[in-house]
Amino acid sequence: MALTTLRGRVAFIFDEENFDVDQIVGVKNIKITDVEELAKVAMLSYDPEFHAKVRKGDILVGAHNFGYGHPHYPPMRAMRHLGVAGVVAESFSPGYWRGEISMGFPQASCPGILGLVERWDDIEVDFDANEVRNLTRGRSLPMEPLSFADRSMLDAGGLVPYLKRSAAGAQPAAPAGSAPAESRNA
Repeated sequence: MALTTLRGRVAFIFDEENFDVDQIVGVKNIKITDVEELAKVAMLSYDPEFHAKVRKGDILVGAHNFGYGHPHYPPMRAMRHLGVAGVVAESFSPGYWRGEISMGFPQASCPGILGLVERWDDIEVDFDANEVRNLTRGRSLPMEPLSFADRSMLDAGGLVPYLKRSAAGAQPAAPAGSAPAESRNA
């Protein structure tokens, strides 16, 4: 599995700084383990029709420090189950970032993203060119390159496949578009 360019619609824009992703399913639902049940409660506080509107490949957009707080995996498990392919945000909370990259869920830091897109715009997230393109409006912005480790983990499909690949002796070459050192922002 290799990390590819994401192309989808902006399914939702979380414009609140320091957004706690637990709010996607609601804190009272955070212990639900059945992904179908999680998906049913996801986004009800933000858009009760989200389930009917979201399509496979859609992308979430967030403000600064997206994922702030003590992020749990259930909200984004629900989003993946609903077809969401990744998140583009102004910046990410380091704990959230690390957890979702480890799960193999693509994330992209793109300062200025809130000014680039509107809900339901078609966008591309090109990890090789380090660019987010708004296909609906014909504009683009550079995004921060993924570190070598993050890109390698996403290329493998997450931490577990990455470790299995490493244990088998397959050392990845530097992926195109990756940064030489860890450079995540908070």
